[in-house]
Amino acid sequence: MILFYVQDYTETTYLRFLASNAEAGSIIGKGGSTISDFQSRSNARIQLSRNYEYFPGTSDRIIMVSGTIDEVLDAVELILTKLMNEFYAEDGEEVEPKSKVRLIVPNGSCGGIIGKGGSMIKSFIEDSQANIKISPQDNSYIGLNDRLVTVAGTLQQQVQATNLILSRLSEDLYYIQSIGPPFPYAAPYSVPNYGPNGAGKKFQNTKEDISNSVTLGVADEHIGIVVGRSGRNITEISQISGARIKISERGDFIPGTSDRKVTITGSQRAINVAEAMIMHKVASASSPPPASTPER
Repeated sequence: MILFYVQDYTETTYLRFLASNAEAGSIIGKGGSTISDFQSRSNARIQLSRNYEYFPGTSDRIIMVSGTIDEVLDAVELILTKLMNEFYAEDGEEVEPKSKVRLIVPNGSCGGIIGKGGSMIKSFIEDSQANIKISPQDNSYIGLNDRLVTVAGTLQQQVQATNLILSRLSEDLYYIQSIGPPFPYAAPYSVPNYGPNGAGKKFQNTKEDISNSVTLGVADEHIGIVVGRSGRNITEISQISGARIKISERGDFIPGTSDRKVTITGSQRAINVAEAMIMHKVASASSPPPASTPER
């Protein structure tokens, strides 16, 4: 069956999914070597939530991959292959190993995956042979507007199903405009680290006045768009969010990457707003202007 998608495959899209702390460590690698290699090979950007930032109701971190559809899919396949081989494959086992990946999808975009009368998700299951389930909307957590789409099967089935799902989502303008930081939710109690005991707690902003500090990695070539002409963009982000923003000097990169350090200081709410605005700037810089033809 041949599927045709009417969309520009050079436009920036993204995919977020869950990983345990152990899986996240495997993806990062020693000194960031694995994540750097995957980014280099796929040309996608791979980000992870910090080690205490869990998806609500779980003890799993969030991985976000952004780039063109092909770049994102290449990176996701590299990640899933490594996780399958490292955590699910058993020596001497003849049967192809199976696992599951849980994708994070905005509630407003789930209808496009389900389709009328469930027709779309049924076709995805038939075409990929994967098991695909969408969780119900969870209203237990403040500010949570996302649902989990669980894709279970062999590596090839997961990759094929993810391809179909992301291609569909990337046709959805709401989904594309929902891009933000890997962890867009309010942190539990707005403090830096509660360790494992912070997992699964309902989100509350009870200490909004506490000043925290977060360091992001931004590709060196995108620092200019974050700063803006004469510092206009970074000043605007700081004024709107209320956060203080500091960018590392040229050549001062996050270990194992070519990303400059962007340190955001302020209340958790201010940090979240500033982080989302910075990532929006970076995403817009990665996308070609709508009216222009991408260079070949």
